[in-house]
Amino acid sequence: MAKTMTRTALVTGGNRGIGLEVCRQLAKEGMTVILGSRDAKAGVSVDVLVNNAGVYPGTSILESKDEDFHDAFEANFFGALRTCRAFVPGMIARKWGRVVNVTSGYGLFSEGLNGPAPYSLSKAALDALTFKLAGEAGARVKVNAVCPGWVRTRMGGSGATRPVEKGAETIVWLAGLPDDGPTGGVFRDKKPLAW
Repeated sequence: MAKTMTRTALVTGGNRGIGLEVCRQLAKEGMTVILGSRDAKAGVSVDVLVNNAGVYPGTSILESKDEDFHDAFEANFFGALRTCRAFVPGMIARKWGRVVNVTSGYGLFSEGLNGPAPYSLSKAALDALTFKLAGEAGARVKVNAVCPGWVRTRMGGSGATRPVEKGAETIVWLAGLPDDGPTGGVFRDKKPLAW
């Protein structure tokens, strides 16, 4: 009987909300899960990277402060860029990996870039990173983004329409894609979205 390999997943922003639920669901799938928060350090054996950490600052372009843009891009774009640069080369070398960037409909041109300007623009940059990295990583490493919808978390608020389980569902699906699965796309409810 062949031994199956246990995959290791790193979930940033995994200490609450959607990230914590993704950790729970990936662990149920049999993965070794590294729960990342602002103080956690991860090893180099990562097979699945879920860039979930994010912030939601600002208002309009003209009314937001410089620090709102800085904070949004630092957490929502540069954090994901740094973890991708740290872990995707190992995935490429091992010829297997999954990267799931948690984005928002507010970052999609097709949905009007609605929402606070710093948040929307930083998520649009994350979507562009997803597309560009998918091309560079090759067919064996799947790089996708997911819009989980409006989820009842501390960020989403109690009036949000989706429970965290539903918000995590497509993230977990993308984290376990088969070798012939899609790459370079944005998904909601396991369906592709227009950029």
